[in-house]
Amino acid sequence: MRLVEQAKSIFADLGYTVEGTGPVFRAERKWKVVHVNPVLEPGELPSAAGQFHCFVARPEDADALERELERTNPSYEWAIIVVDGDDYQVERVPPGPRISA
Repeated sequence: MRLVEQAKSIFADLGYTVEGTGPVFRAERKWKVVHVNPVLEPGELPSAAGQFHCFVARPEDADALERELERTNPSYEWAIIVVDGDDYQVERVPPGPRISA
């Protein structure tokens, strides 16, 4: 469950209010609610409602997770944060709004 605690800490440090007692939780800041899914066991993606989802994974699980998300093309925007020890890196960021001049 260390990955869950790390995920909660990352979002709290980013200024989100973290809600939930289980491994899957909500992180909320201003208007944005992110459903956070620590990947404890690689495999089937969770089916969940909501516009924004962030998957928190270990380095050895990140590539397979990204391939599965790209293959299934879920209806929500998603990101992946890879946690390696005490460090983390945003591996994939959802596309932002397009700006034209």
